[in-house]
Amino acid sequence: MTAAEGRLVADRVTLRYGDRPIASELTVAVPDRSFTVVVGPNACGKSTLLRAFARLLKPSAGRVLLDGEQIAALPAKQLARRLGLLPQSSTAPDAITVADLVARGRYPHQGLLRQWSAEDRRIVSESMTATDVEALADRFVDELSGGQRQRVWLAMALAQQTPLLLLDEPTTFLDLAHQVEVLDLCARLHREQGRTLVAVLHDLNQAARYATHLIALRDGAVVAEGPPGEIVTAELVERVFDLPCQVIADPQTGTPLVVPLAPGRR
Repeated sequence: MTAAEGRLVADRVTLRYGDRPIASELTVAVPDRSFTVVVGPNACGKSTLLRAFARLLKPSAGRVLLDGEQIAALPAKQLARRLGLLPQSSTAPDAITVADLVARGRYPHQGLLRQWSAEDRRIVSESMTATDVEALADRFVDELSGGQRQRVWLAMALAQQTPLLLLDEPTTFLDLAHQVEVLDLCARLHREQGRTLVAVLHDLNQAARYATHLIALRDGAVVAEGPPGEIVTAELVERVFDLPCQVIADPQTGTPLVVPLAPGRR
Protein backbone atom coordinates (compact mmCIF):
# COMPACT_ATOMS: atom_id res chain seq x y z
CA MET A 1 0.00 0.00 0.00
CA THR A 2 1.06 3.61 -0.48
CA ALA A 3 1.81 6.03 2.33
CA ALA A 4 -1.30 8.05 1.41
CA GLU A 5 -3.52 5.04 2.21
CA GLY A 6 -2.27 4.48 5.76
CA ARG A 7 -3.93 5.44 9.03
CA LEU A 8 -0.51 5.84 10.65
CA VAL A 9 2.42 6.59 8.36
CA ALA A 10 6.17 6.96 8.64
CA ASP A 11 6.96 8.98 5.53
CA ARG A 12 10.60 8.75 4.40
CA VAL A 13 11.85 8.91 7.97
CA THR A 14 15.46 8.69 9.07
CA LEU A 15 15.80 7.31 12.60
CA ARG A 16 18.91 7.30 14.73
CA TYR A 17 20.10 7.05 18.30
CA GLY A 18 22.79 9.69 18.67
CA ASP A 19 25.23 9.13 15.83
CA ARG A 20 24.04 5.56 15.21
CA PRO A 21 21.69 5.29 12.20
CA ILE A 22 18.83 2.79 12.51
CA ALA A 23 16.80 3.51 9.37
CA SER A 24 17.12 5.85 6.42
CA GLU A 25 14.33 7.06 4.12
CA LEU A 26 11.96 4.48 5.60
CA THR A 27 8.31 4.59 4.55
CA VAL A 28 5.77 2.41 6.37
CA ALA A 29 1.99 2.70 6.24
CA VAL A 30 -0.41 1.02 8.70
CA PRO A 31 -3.79 0.13 7.15
CA ASP A 32 -6.88 1.35 8.98
CA ARG A 33 -8.63 -1.28 11.16
CA SER A 34 -5.77 -3.72 10.69
CA PHE A 35 -3.87 -5.84 13.18
CA THR A 36 -0.44 -4.95 11.84
CA VAL A 37 2.58 -6.83 13.18
CA VAL A 38 6.19 -5.77 12.59
CA VAL A 39 8.79 -8.57 12.54
CA GLY A 40 12.49 -8.86 11.85
CA PRO A 41 15.81 -9.85 13.43
CA ASN A 42 17.24 -8.13 16.49
CA ALA A 43 18.35 -4.52 15.96
CA CYS A 44 16.52 -4.23 12.62
CA GLY A 45 14.53 -1.18 13.76
CA LYS A 46 11.20 -2.69 14.88
CA SER A 47 10.89 -1.04 18.29
CA THR A 48 12.60 2.10 16.99
CA LEU A 49 9.85 2.45 14.38
CA LEU A 50 7.20 1.99 17.06
CA ARG A 51 8.86 4.68 19.21
CA ALA A 52 8.70 7.05 16.24
CA PHE A 53 5.01 6.19 15.75
CA ALA A 54 4.41 6.98 19.46
CA ARG A 55 6.35 10.29 19.26
CA LEU A 56 8.93 9.00 21.72
CA LEU A 57 11.68 9.34 19.09
CA LYS A 58 11.87 12.30 16.75
CA PRO A 59 12.98 11.46 13.18
CA SER A 60 16.05 13.34 12.05
CA ALA A 61 14.40 13.55 8.63
CA GLY A 62 10.95 12.80 7.24
CA ARG A 63 7.66 12.89 9.13
CA VAL A 64 5.16 10.71 10.96
CA LEU A 65 1.49 11.22 10.10
CA LEU A 66 -1.64 10.25 12.00
CA ASP A 67 -4.78 10.54 9.87
CA GLY A 68 -2.85 12.87 7.58
CA GLU A 69 -1.63 15.18 10.36
CA GLN A 70 1.97 15.42 11.54
CA ILE A 71 2.05 13.98 15.07
CA ALA A 72 4.87 16.38 15.98
CA ALA A 73 2.34 19.23 15.81
CA LEU A 74 -0.43 17.59 17.85
CA PRO A 75 -0.97 18.67 21.49
CA ALA A 76 -0.03 15.89 23.91
CA LYS A 77 -3.54 15.26 25.25
CA GLN A 78 -5.05 15.26 21.78
CA LEU A 79 -2.50 12.68 20.66
CA ALA A 80 -3.18 10.57 23.77
CA ARG A 81 -6.89 10.53 22.91
CA ARG A 82 -6.11 9.16 19.45
CA LEU A 83 -3.14 6.86 19.99
CA GLY A 84 -2.33 4.55 22.91
CA LEU A 85 0.90 2.73 23.74
CA LEU A 86 1.64 -0.45 25.64
CA PRO A 87 5.43 -0.15 26.14
CA GLN A 88 7.84 -3.07 26.20
CA SER A 89 8.39 -2.79 29.94
CA SER A 90 6.14 -0.93 32.35
CA THR A 91 6.68 -0.10 36.01
CA ALA A 92 3.67 0.63 38.19
CA PRO A 93 3.88 3.10 41.10
CA ASP A 94 4.30 1.43 44.50
CA ALA A 95 1.15 0.25 46.28
CA ILE A 96 -1.24 1.05 43.44
CA THR A 97 -4.28 -1.13 42.90
CA VAL A 98 -5.37 -2.55 39.57
CA ALA A 99 -8.45 -0.32 39.47
CA ASP A 100 -6.40 2.81 40.17
CA LEU A 101 -3.84 1.97 37.50
CA VAL A 102 -6.50 1.28 34.86
CA ALA A 103 -8.23 4.54 35.82
CA ARG A 104 -5.07 6.44 34.84
CA GLY A 105 -5.94 5.61 31.25
CA ARG A 106 -8.70 8.22 31.52
CA TYR A 107 -6.22 11.05 32.18
CA PRO A 108 -6.16 12.33 28.56
CA HIS A 109 -9.92 12.89 28.80
CA GLN A 110 -9.73 14.93 32.02
CA GLY A 111 -9.44 18.69 32.25
CA LEU A 112 -10.34 21.72 34.29
CA LEU A 113 -13.92 21.56 33.08
CA ARG A 114 -14.20 17.79 32.99
CA GLN A 115 -13.35 15.78 36.07
CA TRP A 116 -13.98 12.12 36.93
CA SER A 117 -17.44 11.07 35.78
CA ALA A 118 -19.86 8.16 35.61
CA GLU A 119 -18.70 7.64 32.02
CA ASP A 120 -15.10 7.27 33.21
CA ARG A 121 -16.19 4.65 35.77
CA ARG A 122 -18.09 2.77 33.08
CA ILE A 123 -15.16 2.77 30.66
CA VAL A 124 -12.70 1.61 33.34
CA SER A 125 -15.08 -1.20 34.31
CA GLU A 126 -15.57 -2.25 30.68
CA SER A 127 -11.80 -2.18 30.06
CA MET A 128 -11.16 -4.47 33.04
CA THR A 129 -13.93 -6.81 31.90
CA ALA A 130 -12.54 -6.94 28.35
CA THR A 131 -9.11 -7.94 29.68
CA ASP A 132 -10.52 -10.27 32.35
CA VAL A 133 -8.99 -8.43 35.31
CA GLU A 134 -12.17 -7.18 37.00
CA ALA A 135 -11.72 -9.75 39.79
CA LEU A 136 -8.28 -8.24 40.48
CA ALA A 137 -9.55 -4.66 40.89
CA ASP A 138 -8.54 -4.33 44.56
CA ARG A 139 -5.25 -6.23 44.27
CA PHE A 140 -1.91 -4.41 44.22
CA VAL A 141 -0.32 -4.51 40.77
CA ASP A 142 3.12 -5.49 42.08
CA GLU A 143 1.77 -8.72 43.60
CA LEU A 144 0.33 -10.04 40.33
CA SER A 145 1.84 -12.59 37.96
CA GLY A 146 3.47 -11.46 34.72
CA GLY A 147 0.46 -12.42 32.62
CA GLN A 148 -1.94 -10.67 34.97
CA ARG A 149 0.16 -7.49 35.00
CA GLN A 150 0.30 -7.44 31.21
CA ARG A 151 -3.49 -7.68 31.03
CA VAL A 152 -3.79 -4.84 33.55
CA TRP A 153 -1.51 -2.58 31.50
CA LEU A 154 -3.52 -3.46 28.41
CA ALA A 155 -6.72 -2.56 30.31
CA MET A 156 -5.21 0.85 31.09
CA ALA A 157 -4.39 1.35 27.41
CA LEU A 158 -7.94 0.35 26.49
CA ALA A 159 -9.35 2.83 29.01
CA GLN A 160 -7.78 5.60 26.92
CA GLN A 161 -10.32 4.63 24.25
CA THR A 162 -7.98 5.37 21.40
CA PRO A 163 -8.87 4.06 17.94
CA LEU A 164 -5.21 3.11 17.44
CA LEU A 165 -3.09 1.08 19.86
CA LEU A 166 0.67 0.39 19.71
CA LEU A 167 2.05 -2.74 21.42
CA ASP A 168 5.81 -3.03 21.83
CA GLU A 169 6.63 -6.72 22.32
CA PRO A 170 3.53 -7.37 24.47
CA THR A 171 4.54 -11.00 25.11
CA THR A 172 8.06 -10.31 26.44
CA PHE A 173 8.86 -12.18 29.68
CA LEU A 174 5.62 -14.20 29.48
CA ASP A 175 5.46 -17.98 29.31
CA LEU A 176 3.87 -19.57 26.25
CA ALA A 177 0.38 -19.90 27.73
CA HIS A 178 0.31 -16.24 28.74
CA GLN A 179 1.70 -15.18 25.36
CA VAL A 180 -1.22 -16.88 23.63
CA GLU A 181 -3.63 -15.42 26.18
CA VAL A 182 -2.48 -11.84 25.53
CA LEU A 183 -2.45 -12.23 21.73
CA ASP A 184 -5.89 -13.86 21.74
CA LEU A 185 -7.12 -10.86 23.69
CA CYS A 186 -5.54 -8.40 21.23
CA ALA A 187 -7.08 -10.25 18.28
CA ARG A 188 -10.50 -10.17 19.95
CA LEU A 189 -10.24 -6.42 20.59
CA HIS A 190 -9.30 -5.85 16.96
CA ARG A 191 -12.09 -8.08 15.70
CA GLU A 192 -14.90 -6.95 18.00
CA GLN A 193 -14.06 -3.27 18.52
CA GLY A 194 -12.52 -2.45 15.14
CA ARG A 195 -9.39 -0.93 16.67
CA THR A 196 -6.24 -0.54 14.62
CA LEU A 197 -3.43 -2.43 16.38
CA VAL A 198 0.28 -2.23 15.64
CA ALA A 199 2.48 -4.76 17.45
CA VAL A 200 6.15 -5.65 17.45
CA LEU A 201 6.67 -9.40 17.89
CA HIS A 202 9.75 -11.62 17.91
CA ASP A 203 7.94 -14.86 17.11
CA LEU A 204 7.22 -15.07 13.37
CA ASN A 205 4.73 -17.92 13.80
CA GLN A 206 2.70 -15.91 16.30
CA ALA A 207 2.86 -12.90 13.98
CA ALA A 208 1.64 -14.97 11.02
CA ARG A 209 -1.20 -16.42 13.09
CA TYR A 210 -2.57 -13.14 14.46
CA ALA A 211 -1.67 -10.40 11.97
CA THR A 212 -3.94 -9.20 9.19
CA HIS A 213 -1.04 -7.15 7.82
CA LEU A 214 2.61 -8.12 8.27
CA ILE A 215 5.67 -5.88 7.84
CA ALA A 216 9.07 -7.59 7.65
CA LEU A 217 12.09 -5.36 8.36
CA ARG A 218 15.80 -5.94 7.99
CA ASP A 219 18.55 -3.36 8.52
CA GLY A 220 16.00 -0.56 8.84
CA ALA A 221 14.29 -1.29 5.53
CA VAL A 222 11.03 -2.99 4.54
CA VAL A 223 11.73 -6.34 2.88
CA ALA A 224 8.09 -7.32 2.38
CA GLU A 225 4.62 -6.38 3.61
CA GLY A 226 1.10 -7.67 3.17
CA PRO A 227 -1.19 -10.44 4.43
CA PRO A 228 0.89 -13.22 6.07
CA GLY A 229 -0.57 -15.86 3.79
CA GLU A 230 0.74 -13.99 0.76
CA ILE A 231 4.22 -12.96 1.86
CA VAL A 232 5.53 -15.56 4.35
CA THR A 233 7.62 -17.98 2.29
CA ALA A 234 10.78 -19.95 2.93
CA GLU A 235 12.64 -17.49 0.70
CA LEU A 236 11.43 -14.51 2.74
CA VAL A 237 12.32 -16.13 6.07
CA GLU A 238 15.85 -16.92 4.90
CA ARG A 239 16.25 -13.42 3.45
CA VAL A 240 15.08 -11.68 6.63
CA PHE A 241 16.27 -14.05 9.38
CA ASP A 242 19.06 -16.06 7.66
CA LEU A 243 17.12 -19.20 8.59
CA PRO A 244 16.65 -22.06 6.11
CA CYS A 245 13.19 -23.45 6.70
CA GLN A 246 10.04 -25.00 5.34
CA VAL A 247 6.76 -23.10 5.46
CA ILE A 248 3.64 -25.21 5.92
CA ALA A 249 0.02 -24.49 6.78
CA ASP A 250 -0.74 -24.28 10.50
CA PRO A 251 -3.03 -27.28 11.17
CA GLN A 252 -5.21 -25.15 13.47
CA THR A 253 -5.55 -21.89 11.55
CA GLY A 254 -4.22 -22.49 8.05
CA THR A 255 -1.83 -19.55 8.48
CA PRO A 256 1.85 -19.93 7.53
CA LEU A 257 3.90 -22.00 9.98
CA VAL A 258 7.68 -21.75 9.81
CA VAL A 259 9.55 -25.01 10.49
CA PRO A 260 13.37 -24.60 10.66
CA LEU A 261 15.33 -27.22 8.76
CA ALA A 262 17.23 -29.78 10.78
CA PRO A 263 20.97 -28.99 11.11
CA GLY A 264 21.98 -31.70 8.68
CA ARG A 265 19.68 -30.30 5.97
CA ARG A 266 20.71 -26.65 6.17
